[in-house]
Amino acid sequence: MKIDIITLFPEMLSGFLNTSIMKRAASKNYVSFCITNPRDFTKDKHKTADDRPFGGGPGMIMKPEPIFAAVESVKTKNSKVILLSPTGKTFSHNIAKKISTDESHLILICGHYEGIDERVREFLVDDVISIGDYVLTNGALASAVIIDSVVRLIPGVLGGGEEAIIDESFSSGILDFPQYTRPANFRDMAVPKVLLSGDHKEIMKWRKSMALKNTYNQRSDLLINQYKKDQNNT
Repeated sequence: MKIDIITLFPEMLSGFLNTSIMKRAASKNYVSFCITNPRDFTKDKHKTADDRPFGGGPGMIMKPEPIFAAVESVKTKNSKVILLSPTGKTFSHNIAKKISTDESHLILICGHYEGIDERVREFLVDDVISIGDYVLTNGALASAVIIDSVVRLIPGVLGGGEEAIIDESFSSGILDFPQYTRPANFRDMAVPKVLLSGDHKEIMKWRKSMALKNTYNQRSDLLINQYKKDQNNT
């Protein structure tokens, strides 16, 4: 997969893309990253990428010309162009999984200031995604979240860790179960005995019950959604 990031702040992503799983995935050719700065496509001496909004109001809006030019410089017929904006649909594990399996070229447009000229949304992008109901200084951080979530799902990227993906939170529609490691007793806080029993059937039963308990306590909406999904399939 090729991932192009259109951002005014490339330096915010350089460390992330050259560390840990992202670095290994790129070195093994599972993914390639390219960062493009819209300012490189401006035509004035000040490299102006923003302007005041028509109709008045606070803040500045990213201009359409540099963004269109930046995207068109890397876009191909197989590109999926995504605008990162708090007004988009909420990102999820299912969206990440679909992108990791269906797309070969991803272009992420990172917003900044008070927003982006609406013509970018209307005529340039294929989808608009938000990583949550909050506002960030700019979309570079949001792009890192999406990249990390998508790349780790590409087959082969985690090496022998694919089994971990199957059992982790959201892959089955509910949250993950609690995890423990050595020592078995730390400051009088003991690991549940069932995990030390060696009885794999009981361990699996415990993990399933704890996953459901975690989901009920923290994200009961997931159980409701799963119930509705099951009802629709019957």
